[in-house]
Amino acid sequence: MRAFLGSMTGRVFGTLLLGILLTAALTQLLADAERARVIDEFRDLHNLDRAEQLIMATEIVPESARKAYLDVANRPGMQLVDVDIRAAALAPANSEFTQSLAARMGKGYVMRSLAARPAACATAREQPVVFGLLRMKWRGTCESLSVRLRDGDELMLSVLPPRSATSPQRTDFTWTISIFLVSVAFLAYLVARMTTRPLKQLAQAAKDLGNDINHPPLDLTGADEIRQASAAFNAMQARIRQYIFQRTQMLAAITHDLQTPLTRMRLRLEKVSDSELQERLIGDLSAMQAMVREGLDLARSMDTSEAMQMLDLDSLLDSVCADAAESCQRVTLSGHAGMALLGRPMDLRRCLVNLIDNAVKYGQAAKVNVDRINGAARIRIRDAGPGIPGAELARVFDPFYRVETSRSRESGGTGLGLTIARNIAEQHGGSITLANHPEGGLEATLMLPEYYPGK
Repeated sequence: MRAFLGSMTGRVFGTLLLGILLTAALTQLLADAERARVIDEFRDLHNLDRAEQLIMATEIVPESARKAYLDVANRPGMQLVDVDIRAAALAPANSEFTQSLAARMGKGYVMRSLAARPAACATAREQPVVFGLLRMKWRGTCESLSVRLRDGDELMLSVLPPRSATSPQRTDFTWTISIFLVSVAFLAYLVARMTTRPLKQLAQAAKDLGNDINHPPLDLTGADEIRQASAAFNAMQARIRQYIFQRTQMLAAITHDLQTPLTRMRLRLEKVSDSELQERLIGDLSAMQAMVREGLDLARSMDTSEAMQMLDLDSLLDSVCADAAESCQRVTLSGHAGMALLGRPMDLRRCLVNLIDNAVKYGQAAKVNVDRINGAARIRIRDAGPGIPGAELARVFDPFYRVETSRSRESGGTGLGLTIARNIAEQHGGSITLANHPEGGLEATLMLPEYYPGK
């Protein structure tokens, strides 16, 4: 779940879902507020109608029977009583309800708001009114006013809260809300996936390009912007492939063409009479030939034309270590990976041979251990040498770079072995790291995924 929310799809999905839910909640609140306003207006109009009808009907009844009539006619929410209100205090100004009722009744009727309000008003205002998501205090009309009829009789009209200031029993919208949330989440996920899929394809294409420059180009499908980005990516891949091909061809041609004059020089050196000078020149020439050979190997390590095939990693390691042991190298193998690997056999063999040769050259022996961790093969090759200073660990992968203490004719090498090994590992989606072992010696760790990610 954390990985999903951390991805672009999860973030777009969360943003869309949250935005839709907030919009829906805001819309519902505005609708509830409008509903509350309409209900209040309707109640006020209804109270005006009831007050008008009650007053006019009371006026028709003889004065002697009005009290009995009002006992029967009064209903909850509105009371018209015949009491002496001459001593009651009047409000400073008539309320809006009193003014509207006076306008309806016309001339001959006198309406005045009283200062004292019914006790039920305070109780009703303490109870919140619920309208869907909106929870608010009741603000309907609740007051007392004096009504003087045309015959001079003065009554008190009390507009009271309805039987329940809250909304009626609400319908259970659990299933409706659940279906709405599921629909919104499904729609948000589809939009997020449709939006981020081209980005994932471009990211995967960039990863495949780093692992295999000859990976098939992207299909030009989707929206105009996506097709333009895919076309630009394919053009970039073609240019990079051309640059790498030209560089590889140039390096291979140079190193190959050097073989012939170097061979002629070696033949001519055989005729030098001074044995000491001859030995020095032949040693220099041998170093140059070794550098040319590794230059060819470096050029080949950048070429990914070898076909990919399934191979057994344990069998490959056993074969490489057995060949090294037959060459009188002190190499031991332990552990078991138990996994198949999709890769280029000759390239992987060259990578392992370079790492083992490097360990034997500088540490006199190589201990190879293989195991499996997090779905990938881990091959650790440890030597018994002095190790490498920490500042030099990253630089030894640079072409032609050698640690100062190793620059001898016997063990210095050309500085291309680790570069070639790293190129091959990265072409297979793996990596190589170096570290000084706590118990002494240098340990090279080769990580190879179970399947080549570019295929």
